[in-house]
Amino acid sequence: MSAPRFYCPPPLPQNNNCELPPEAAHHASRVLRLRVGDAVQIFDGLGNALDATINNISGKHVYLGNLQTCMVQQQAGELQIVLAQSLCSSEKMDWVIQKATELGATEIVPIQAHRSVAKLTGARAEKRAEHWQNVVISACEQCGRNDLPRIMPPVAMAEWLQSTRAQSGSKFILMPGGACALKAQARPQQRVTLLIGPEGGFTSDEANVAQQVGFAPILLGPRVLRTETAAIAGITAIQTLWGDFN
Repeated sequence: MSAPRFYCPPPLPQNNNCELPPEAAHHASRVLRLRVGDAVQIFDGLGNALDATINNISGKHVYLGNLQTCMVQQQAGELQIVLAQSLCSSEKMDWVIQKATELGATEIVPIQAHRSVAKLTGARAEKRAEHWQNVVISACEQCGRNDLPRIMPPVAMAEWLQSTRAQSGSKFILMPGGACALKAQARPQQRVTLLIGPEGGFTSDEANVAQQVGFAPILLGPRVLRTETAAIAGITAIQTLWGDFN
């Protein structure tokens, strides 16, 4: 069984001892019930990790010792996968972000589409973005990934589409009916952006603008997929065709 993993904001300690951050300490001592002598691993979200041992637990504080560089540094592959996910219900959005992190997405952009069920602005958007960051951290702790994908603030679709005009790499929009299969597309170079619609789908105007700024319409088989299924199926297909699944 692998050692429990905890995120520690960079930089990782340079000496042989350190203290876990408060949230990680609570999880280690109160939730996982770890004890002195147990092995753990800490990572900084930038690709670096250290193996360690719990030296002392005092109240809310957990102290580590015997820090050693972890030989296996797991992170996203060379292909940068950007998931532009139209906002959906909170549970579905959490699930998409969790699974996209596990599958190796390097950036996740929450998109406010016309038919998005969720509407996030101001303080609500900031609070939700903070929550999503915690979802990412938890997913990395569980799956052994040492680099955190970037979670961007929610953005209106029209604004975001215009910002992608000059972006390099391949750009795909999932559109059932009449679109080309993903495997028929040219192999992406370094970066690929996958745009997924909301529960009610894109409006015709949104789809037209996306194609005008360079998004190639694709489909994933003959079936209509739910928004959360489409995101995960899309990333999985990209990783299988061109990423680190092969």
